[in-house]
Amino acid sequence: MSTPETSRFVRLRVELVLEVEDDDEITQTALRRIAEDPELPGEERTRAETAVTEDTAEALAYLVDPFDLVSGVPGVELQQASWSSERISYDPDSPDWDLDEDDDEGDDEDGIG
Repeated sequence: MSTPETSRFVRLRVELVLEVEDDDEITQTALRRIAEDPELPGEERTRAETAVTEDTAEALAYLVDPFDLVSGVPGVELQQASWSSERISYDPDSPDWDLDEDDDEGDDEDGIG
């Protein structure tokens, strides 16, 4: 493993908008994953089951794992991740959904973005 002096740390920001076609399927899949997790303590398991049952967005947040997104990328090791999900109103034709709106030119040292 590289030390911070020899490594180059990169923050990768990803925003996904997903259309959920079957709330129940997402919820049931999340509940199965919770049930199959042997390391999840009982009290935390109960909280997770309640959260994914009450909110499909929570179920998706439970199912989508940032580690899975980068685990196959050679030469990188995930150091830290956080993610959340929420229900939104989405109109792909609206100017409010410009995917580049948060990108400020020159934000990163490489000038990309």
